[in-house]
Amino acid sequence: MEDHHKKMQSDSCDPDRPTHPGSFPTCEAGRSDHQPAERSVDFPVSVVLPAGGTGERTGLQTPKQFCLFMGRPLISYTIQAFERVSWIQSIVVVVAREHMDLMTDIVQQFQHTKVRVVPGGSTRHRSIYNGVLALGEEGRPVPDKPKVVLIHDAVRPFVEEDFLYKIAMAAKEQGAAGAIRPLVSTVIATTSEGYLDHSLERAKYRASEMPQGFTYDVIYQAYQKCSESDFEFGTECLHLALQYSGTNAKLIQGPPTLWKVTYKRDLAAAESIIKDTLSRSACVITGGSAQAVTLAGALQKAVGALNMELAVIPDLTGENGGYLLKDWNFIQVSVSRSCLSEVEALLTDLEAAKQALLHPLVVILVLLSGSDELSVSGRAVEPEAIMDLASAAKLRNILLYGIQLHQSKDTQRWERSVSRVAEITSALIRDRSPALVGQLLQA
Repeated sequence: MEDHHKKMQSDSCDPDRPTHPGSFPTCEAGRSDHQPAERSVDFPVSVVLPAGGTGERTGLQTPKQFCLFMGRPLISYTIQAFERVSWIQSIVVVVAREHMDLMTDIVQQFQHTKVRVVPGGSTRHRSIYNGVLALGEEGRPVPDKPKVVLIHDAVRPFVEEDFLYKIAMAAKEQGAAGAIRPLVSTVIATTSEGYLDHSLERAKYRASEMPQGFTYDVIYQAYQKCSESDFEFGTECLHLALQYSGTNAKLIQGPPTLWKVTYKRDLAAAESIIKDTLSRSACVITGGSAQAVTLAGALQKAVGALNMELAVIPDLTGENGGYLLKDWNFIQVSVSRSCLSEVEALLTDLEAAKQALLHPLVVILVLLSGSDELSVSGRAVEPEAIMDLASAAKLRNILLYGIQLHQSKDTQRWERSVSRVAEITSALIRDRSPALVGQLLQA
């Protein structure tokens, strides 16, 4: 298994750039800074994620659903998008038999609690059918059997809760529902000799996308009745529901965020979106010092011009402890000789919150000193001590950086230094560079 994970790392641009996935989970599973209004879903909903693809179109040896982004496989991001939705009761992930152990390890490592892994079949439809059967196995308690089954691609990680709700409700009412998107290119037919035969009027057609939703009975009946040819060569679940269950699906136009990781360039685009999402905000901890509060206020204004928001708090006690569960980036401003102790306490709190299971966290120690010497409140801060602390934190998926800022009575010099701290902070949070971990950068 270790060899397989190393291989994935070694394998790890631009499709049509999607709009920013507003509900992409930026908190722990089940929470989001962009959580929509509470949805009322009074019927059981489950998900089937077919993940048996071989990744041929990416040109990589590792199937794209297992490619890593910041140490975490793509499929884990997709699972989290569903797992955070309170009204989804279970998720069945269908993978090739040779990847069963790998998928089980992923579920355990990232503590996915709603997931069951089942083996797939030789084709897409056979794999989906295996997932449907797993949801309705004989002997399962009646309340566990879903009313609606959502089917989604494992390599579409940016699906939003609002849209899932629309699909689930339409599927319950109509029996089947599916996402569509406008066609980007004109579709043409060719002759056997390779010449243009005719083109279709693009305005009359749509691209079928995921997710799709079905009442359990509709999709189960469709698979029970469909032909071997359908199992072998078919790809469209909505067509099976129409042909074999007599159910005409409700089609709902989906957002641009439904795009699918298909080609190698898409992998870079997906990682860029994830990093961008994680870098929107940070929490500044001042320790209550007046000097630190003043600097935090100046930083708050400076990073605003860099499209980033800062929340400024004195500590992480009481209600402020909630920031441990909703932020991925923390800035500890210190004017104290106990600055490393403050950072150690923060790292302990972050480890207890288990946020780093999902994404690498960024912690930036901003040292405010009164002279050009590397000191805080008269005591030297050894760069080696920061490096040792950062090395230990990195093992827990927390990236620790340092920035040295010297106080100055010269207003212009001070403003330039604060601006420089803002730029460095924004870049560290955005790039999450392992190479700079433990470094004490000068502003």
